[in-house]
Amino acid sequence: MTTAVDGRTARARRTLRIISDAHIGLINDGELKPSAKQIAARAGVSVRALWDHFKDMEALMASTAARQLAEQDEAFNPVPVGLPLAERVAAYSWQRAEILEAIAPLARAADLQRPFSEALQQNLQENLNRIRNDVERLFEAELAGLDRGHRTRTVLSICAASDWANWKLLRDSLGQSVEEARAVVENTLTALLEGPTTGPENTRKQNP
Repeated sequence: MTTAVDGRTARARRTLRIISDAHIGLINDGELKPSAKQIAARAGVSVRALWDHFKDMEALMASTAARQLAEQDEAFNPVPVGLPLAERVAAYSWQRAEILEAIAPLARAADLQRPFSEALQQNLQENLNRIRNDVERLFEAELAGLDRGHRTRTVLSICAASDWANWKLLRDSLGQSVEEARAVVENTLTALLEGPTTGPENTRKQNP
């Protein structure tokens, strides 16, 4: 009995993976909102099989987005905190550029559905939390001397500069190449972390 259950579980997981692969494949091909029929056809399963595993398209999109975040986390290699600031900023901007380009098709698809999907909104919040935690880890030396309000504003500014929304603006609306967009992110982070108001002395002057 246990063997039969294990076999069914394994088959279900394979089917889930096949459906998710098909969904990602269609999105990567430019079909940002593929239909259940398109996904099932590409996966080589019936539409009924798709609905057996996902209650609706929102659930499928949320599952696909969560899978990509998990794979992103698994492959993540943190920038060393011991590097000089300029090297940390450069390495971080390259890392964000690579990640954002890799997730771009799925991120564009998620943008279309997020206003109507609590699951996708939650996925976005979790990703923003990941970014914020890494920013605070990587730039703790520069953030440590700031008062609470200034530290929060600096962290949020870095997060905004290195998140998908800003990358999409640079790439899609402003027509920047990957390298040009990455350089903008690097310039922004450098200004935030090396600017005249980041030191504790200047912070005290502004916040007597």
